[in-house]
Amino acid sequence: MAAPSAASKLLTRASALQRAAACRQRGESVVFTNGCFDVLHAGHVHYLQAAREAGDVLFVGLNSDASVRTFKDHGRPLNGQEDRAAVLAALGCVDGVILFDTPDPLDLITTLAPDVLVKGADWPEAEIVGADEVKAYGGRVIRIDLKPGRSTSLLIQRILERYAPPEGAVS
Repeated sequence: MAAPSAASKLLTRASALQRAAACRQRGESVVFTNGCFDVLHAGHVHYLQAAREAGDVLFVGLNSDASVRTFKDHGRPLNGQEDRAAVLAALGCVDGVILFDTPDPLDLITTLAPDVLVKGADWPEAEIVGADEVKAYGGRVIRIDLKPGRSTSLLIQRILERYAPPEGAVS
């Protein structure tokens, strides 16, 4: 059986809800995580693979460009939402990508009602959006350890340092 195309993994809220329902009818557990995934790196891949291992089907809520601008540093995202979604959808461990425009994915979480909600271990469980709601209906919340030294912010810092004009250079 051929792997699903990346384009078929780009979902609307309605199509994600239909796909999640179909998964549950087959007895599969639905996993949800979310983020910006601006400059995809090995830390993201490790995290997403671990999230996928927590169940049968992984849906990723992706902050829209407008959403990212409400809480990230100036100039972010570096990659637009269509590009970020396409890269995520191309990963074998990701079964669906859903854009959301709000600062947090609570509405999307309550709509999909995942069996497992995943966030990085840098988030205390008490601060994970949707954790209380997922646990209230019997779902689980899992926190995944992050790969040290791997983050988009560190990549941006490293690029700026390496490609900064030499001191005293005239532009």
